[in-house]
Amino acid sequence: MTSRCKAIANGKFPTDTLHNAVVAKLYEEALLHDGGAITDNGGLAALSGEKTGRSPNDKRIVEEDGSKDDVWWGEVNRPLSPASFVKVRQQAIDFLDSSERFYVLDAFAGWSSESRIKVRIICSRAYHALFMHNMLIRPTAEELADFGEPDYVIYNAGQQPANESVDGVDSPTCVALSFEQGEMVILGTEYAGEMKKGVFTIMNYLLPKKNVLSMHCSCNEGQRHDVTLFFGLSGTGKTTLSADEDRALIGDDEHGWDEDGVFNIEGGCYAKVVNLSEEKEPQIYRAIKFGSVLENTVQHPRTREIQFENTSITQNTRCAYPIEFIDNARIPCRTDHPRNIIFLTCDAFGVLPPVSKLTAEQAMYHFISGYTAKVAGTEMGVTEPEATFSACFGAAFLVWHPVKYAELLADQMRRHGSSAWLVNTGWTGGAFGVGTRINLSYTRAIINAIHGGSLLLADYTTDLNFGLSVPKACNGVPGRIMQPWATWDDGNAFQQMAKSLAGKFRANFEKFASIAGEKIIDAGPRI
Repeated sequence: MTSRCKAIANGKFPTDTLHNAVVAKLYEEALLHDGGAITDNGGLAALSGEKTGRSPNDKRIVEEDGSKDDVWWGEVNRPLSPASFVKVRQQAIDFLDSSERFYVLDAFAGWSSESRIKVRIICSRAYHALFMHNMLIRPTAEELADFGEPDYVIYNAGQQPANESVDGVDSPTCVALSFEQGEMVILGTEYAGEMKKGVFTIMNYLLPKKNVLSMHCSCNEGQRHDVTLFFGLSGTGKTTLSADEDRALIGDDEHGWDEDGVFNIEGGCYAKVVNLSEEKEPQIYRAIKFGSVLENTVQHPRTREIQFENTSITQNTRCAYPIEFIDNARIPCRTDHPRNIIFLTCDAFGVLPPVSKLTAEQAMYHFISGYTAKVAGTEMGVTEPEATFSACFGAAFLVWHPVKYAELLADQMRRHGSSAWLVNTGWTGGAFGVGTRINLSYTRAIINAIHGGSLLLADYTTDLNFGLSVPKACNGVPGRIMQPWATWDDGNAFQQMAKSLAGKFRANFEKFASIAGEKIIDAGPRI
């Protein structure tokens, strides 16, 4: 029997294929065949099965002659042989070919015409098709008619466990990417975010080859066309602080920075919705309507009202929606060069200042480090603050060595005069359990001062532990808060905690030191 998947990958569509189905049709399919449900506000609720988050330890990059010298091999990028990729791809194709129904979506990644790629999704779940319809850039009817061959094909056979007898596959989950073949295979996980981040991994490889910086960040633009990038790991406030009704949203998660400015890679947003409220995050709350996809949320059995506080399925409840569902989104999603670059960190040790201005070398150091801290109660087994480092604030999606992305960042900053800031949204007056979380209103005042330009004119002092330039004052922030050492009752305890955190930074940076060079290393902690 002729493979339907292979025919579709080559642009030939059998008559029973649901190709680029409209949203309403995908709703019908999800309700009839995919266990979907409609919430009281019109969103489509779906469950991702056993896996409710990504499986980074199961990601594989095919080791191929044309790309193997480019890849940062190690914990992030684990190799898979071309022969093993053929086997897992065939397993995915066999499953999809035998499925009673499957769905095909054609869409774009990248709002830059010079860097845009064509992506084809082949999947067996209607909610996966709608998810990627939201997350990728939706072609016009004319663009679909002229779509042609895709640059990359994603075979999502997540309902089928991977064959662990295949060399290099060591669990029932396998997410494998071949740059040479332009193909990605998903087995053993139905979590939709694997597709989204798979596309981002592709762009993280392709863009730097063109001397374009790919970034795991959000981006917004002020009324004076001032652009800000927000980098930050989970829990640092990236979504909350970048969602500003007075500033246009360019994108919430993935961007490129080329010679013309910043562009969004995606066509939608993928927001966490645990404890979501209209009061705290009105834009995201209002974006949940017909066309949005709710993943692993719990609904009231009678009213179908979403119970945002209910985490019985997972803490990682999500909603995917087209970016135009945000009232002040800028379409097309590209803008000028950033005036400000903000690295967000939640320092649960209570020693980093609430805001610091970074030199180019310090920006590279903290970009490569990608620091934040987990606190007790956020994860099983975490009983005290725990330092977390993720290179470039997105290590799981990098392909090249982190220094390559940092060099591109520093080069762009120098060329376009961008200012870089380290903003701590964590603790003050002591570590977690002793001190208190920095008031959100203070952090917003700091962000407003960065946008308004007043912090550039402030008087500065130097943090002796980390070598950071710290403003002495900021409108809307108590002066004592600006200097973390002044908020602790015990100065010796502060110094010991600062020394401990500095040691964690240094230990983490050792794996980058041989490539980063002395200037970047010297921009780190001084203790």
